[in-house]
Amino acid sequence: MSAIVAPSNSVQQQFYQRLDRQNLAPLWESLHELVTVEPTTPVKAFKWDYDNDLRPLVMEAGKLLSAKEAERRVLILENPGLRGQASATHTLYAGVQLILPGEVAPAHRHTQSALRFVLQGNGAYTAVDGERTEMHPGDFITTPSWTWHDHGNETREPMIWLDVLDIPMVRALDASFAQAGSADSQHIARPIGDSNARYANNLFPIDWKPQSKNSPIFNYPYGRTRESLDALARNGAPDAFHGYKLRYVNPATGASPLPTIGTFVQLLPEGFRTAPYRSSDATIHTCVEGEGETLVGDTVIRWKARDIFVTPGWAWLTHQAASEAVLFSASDRPVQDMLGLWREQRGHPA
Repeated sequence: MSAIVAPSNSVQQQFYQRLDRQNLAPLWESLHELVTVEPTTPVKAFKWDYDNDLRPLVMEAGKLLSAKEAERRVLILENPGLRGQASATHTLYAGVQLILPGEVAPAHRHTQSALRFVLQGNGAYTAVDGERTEMHPGDFITTPSWTWHDHGNETREPMIWLDVLDIPMVRALDASFAQAGSADSQHIARPIGDSNARYANNLFPIDWKPQSKNSPIFNYPYGRTRESLDALARNGAPDAFHGYKLRYVNPATGASPLPTIGTFVQLLPEGFRTAPYRSSDATIHTCVEGEGETLVGDTVIRWKARDIFVTPGWAWLTHQAASEAVLFSASDRPVQDMLGLWREQRGHPA
């Protein structure tokens, strides 16, 4: 909190000065800023253009240093209202990561939970706690808290994905721990696809019980996701406020795959415009397919495939698709839900 602004009354001024010397402050001077009638935030609506900005710059970074030198070769997406804080929203970090052919991003683990959403490239891998999974555009991959993970690219093309982590949240709790691996690549104990075979088909091994709040699935392939969206579109009309929107879930609990980060995907038919909607969770979006625009208050964000944009919490949103479009999004909604803080407001359909 900034230094106390002393009142004109000399007695009060002396009292406030004595408070300040004891690292105290009068609540009545700042209560209106601390407990607001509605959410207030420095988070701004902003878009990062993939084709014109992100990809050229991350490829340039690939010429300057290797994945091993960087440990993680990532360009941080800093919200213009939170510069210097490595934050896309108040609670979530976002970055764009590059792995070039033949590279390995060394194994490590940390208390921060992470997700990867694949933007470009086919066939590189992420390994999580002894199992590899191949990465393809639109795949949503999790790295739960304190799990060993490394990334490698044995293909002939660059691999680029969006990282979202709960770094600001963990930082606020002073709960960050990290550990480097003893080798660049971890020991692989299970074949590719093992987790999905065990847990992704509405079937579980008979004696299995969840040991954590994280999903036992760590790759949600885009092919399956697109099939679900297409089926919804064939079977009924879109929701006026969301189009066809689904949330990713932990199949063992029905909760989010990561306890601190909620993830969603929505299909917007060509020409479809959502009705005004707002919720209390600031959100990171990326366009998977198609193009369109999002009206955030008075700000218009025009997006196309692989562009990434942020919308503040409690800002009125309207999405409009110029062509059939799919948007992936991530927010801190599970935490707000758990604490009883999450709210939404739906406007009137046009």
